[in-house]
Amino acid sequence: MTYTKDTIIGDILDKDPSTAPYFLEIGMHCLGCLSSRGETIEQACMVHGTDVEALLAKLNAHASK
Repeated sequence: MTYTKDTIIGDILDKDPSTAPYFLEIGMHCLGCLSSRGETIEQACMVHGTDVEALLAKLNAHASK
């Protein structure tokens, strides 16, 4: 799977829970919260002041392993 800015965080975590550290790294510590699980990667990065392209690069590199 290739992740995009529009990918829902809950979908990522359901498919691959080992991605959680990448979200924790940007300060997203409420991964179990329903609202955070419904956010897109872009929305989460905006809220947490993180570069969306940098997070996407990490997630997609992880997914390609």
